[in-house]
Amino acid sequence: MRVALFLSTWLLCLGAMATPNEPATLDRTSWPEPLTSPALFDVASRAEILTFAHALLATEALDENALKQRLNLKNINLDSIDTVRQRLWRQLLVNYNAAQQSCDQDASFCYLIEDMPTLREQAGKFAVADDSFYAAWAEPSREFHRRYLDEQLRLAALFPQTGSEIGLYGAHEFNGAEMNDRLFLLTFASGPSQLPGTTDWLTDYLRKQSMSATFFVLGNSLQARLDKTSQQAVRSLYKGQCVGVQGWEYRSHSHWQDWQNSILRSNALVKQQLPDSHVPLFRPPYGQRRADSGEFFQSQGLQVALWNIDSQDKAASLTAEQSAHRVLTLMLLWRHGVIAFHDTQDKVRTALPWLLKATAQSGLGWEGCEDRMPASDGGR
Repeated sequence: MRVALFLSTWLLCLGAMATPNEPATLDRTSWPEPLTSPALFDVASRAEILTFAHALLATEALDENALKQRLNLKNINLDSIDTVRQRLWRQLLVNYNAAQQSCDQDASFCYLIEDMPTLREQAGKFAVADDSFYAAWAEPSREFHRRYLDEQLRLAALFPQTGSEIGLYGAHEFNGAEMNDRLFLLTFASGPSQLPGTTDWLTDYLRKQSMSATFFVLGNSLQARLDKTSQQAVRSLYKGQCVGVQGWEYRSHSHWQDWQNSILRSNALVKQQLPDSHVPLFRPPYGQRRADSGEFFQSQGLQVALWNIDSQDKAASLTAEQSAHRVLTLMLLWRHGVIAFHDTQDKVRTALPWLLKATAQSGLGWEGCEDRMPASDGGR
């Protein structure tokens, strides 16, 4: 009976899903100004917020059938979509309020927005004139936010039956939404890469920049590294960084019968081999985990570490530059949060340096990985 229930649930989820569209990206060279000050970051942020809000408002006129067609799904959860929409609106209002604090320095894209009704009103009539200084950016940005919004609504349409970063199952999970304005955390998953590889380059690069990030490793990949090198070599690899787990292998932990052992086994390996770098965090592959898994994670002292800014660097359709440009656009939109890269992808060698250079004078902060430690852990 248990097997039959699993199969029926799996088939139901499969039947609801269809092939997603290619991930959204925006060529940042269409934006006419470099982000060389906090005020100029805010100008670009206000522009992206209003463009996304305009796209979000337009979707509220779509009925269920129209949403299914647009999202390329056979079944959708309308309540989940509405919940995510409301959460997005609340975040947009908070973000725009933060971005308009510098309007006395540069009034571009500044409107009198004090509450939700005025935000919705301005979003509805937001447009960029053809002769505007920002005209070359306007249409590419509209297309980006339409496609990016579809990504989010598609995840919402499948939640909570299919877990993802779009929502939390409990207080044992976080996605960066609670972080302060202009503060970001770098995370890398699916490693370590084969030797020599991107993980080696990346950890060395971060140390040279006096930065730290959280690496979510796969148990089998870490064991392969240990077998080929040594414990000391692996400890040197992650020196100054934080290491959480992504399970023993890269597969969904939502319908896998051995999901608990996958997490326990990989977490024990990291804790034993990398005691100075280990953090009690689990990053679910594909963002998928069981809705009823909270008791397990809490009993193990683990937090589920999600994200709100996805580089989509694993997508074959995106180049390294496009992935970096996508991340920057989402940083402007959400203004804080957890950025997800993969250190098994060579794209990060180009994407990360470009991103740091593009934001170097923007007044942003990069949260140290140890600052993300659960309060009860007491530090490393």
